[in-house]
Amino acid sequence: MAREVDPLIGFQFAIEINNMTGYFTEVSGIVFDNAVATHKVVNPDGKEVVLQVPGRADGGEFTLKRGLTTNIEFWTWREQVITGHVAEARVDGSIIMFNREYEEVRRWSFVNGWPSKISGPQIAADSNDLAIEELTIVHEGLYLDAPGIGQPTREPPG
Repeated sequence: MAREVDPLIGFQFAIEINNMTGYFTEVSGIVFDNAVATHKVVNPDGKEVVLQVPGRADGGEFTLKRGLTTNIEFWTWREQVITGHVAEARVDGSIIMFNREYEEVRRWSFVNGWPSKISGPQIAADSNDLAIEELTIVHEGLYLDAPGIGQPTREPPG
């Protein structure tokens, strides 16, 4: 049986936020899920059953990793949170996956993201390893940015 389409290979990732773009070699945590609510009911036969129904959509977080560069834009963005300017730090953005020809093959967009953690490399003078920095972004909604896929609502709860 022939394959319909070859699976995508994770080659390089970028994140676009306002006027910032950063390129990363690893992304983890591209997840957006719902809490599960259980509801006990009695069916027409008099038997007790437990229904599993979708609860509220949970926010989430994802982590990006890259080799350390001289670019400090993401550290400056994190500084907004540290100094109490969280409202200004909340942004919408996208994670973009590229193929080996640097063509965009997938885009996930997030809502109201802000950097909850940024960490520098583990450094050892006798090592030949790359210096890796990590950026963790929390968000209030993540969706596949593609035709036919719904986007999360921007309406406040209540």
